[in-house]
Amino acid sequence: MDLKELLDYFNKSDTIGEDAEKIALMRQYCREAQKITMEINTRFHEPEELQELFSKLIGKPVDEGFGLFPPFYTDFGKNITVGRNVFINADCKFQDQGGITIGDGALIGHGVVLATLNHDMDPAKRQQLHPGPIMIGKGVWIGANAVVTAGVTIGDNAVVAAGAVVTKDVPANTVVGGVPARIIKELEY
Repeated sequence: MDLKELLDYFNKSDTIGEDAEKIALMRQYCREAQKITMEINTRFHEPEELQELFSKLIGKPVDEGFGLFPPFYTDFGKNITVGRNVFINADCKFQDQGGITIGDGALIGHGVVLATLNHDMDPAKRQQLHPGPIMIGKGVWIGANAVVTAGVTIGDNAVVAAGAVVTKDVPANTVVGGVPARIIKELEY
């Protein structure tokens, strides 16, 4: 099995935890992500160096408008896609096995958690993981310390208030906040 096959498996939202070969390969990439994030987080880097390191982490290039303020954490790395002119602020944590796509011009605030995995509710199967993608539209702003859970899509130009816990899709051009997040208002342009 190669990385493409593993990503295809994750992106079908198949259960993770039943196949020893898939788990071993996932852990291999997790260790690689740890090495790269340690490099990102433990030394000063110019913006171009951070772009290069983040590109290595996710396995695809980011554009010259990409910005990252370390520290940054991810437990896999290879299932993250970022658009143009994306900014990720300090202390973000991405759990990306289920897939994270961030649209052009999105802003990710301090301490944001994007979590694409859920454990099984059955205690006998609790070690199994259920991936679900997170899709963040163009021009989205996610405020500090917000949490976005597996399977959520945030529509273009939406704003997620600081500290919100987003468990359901967010329509485009809205502001959501609270725990769980709910629509606070619609944005007009």
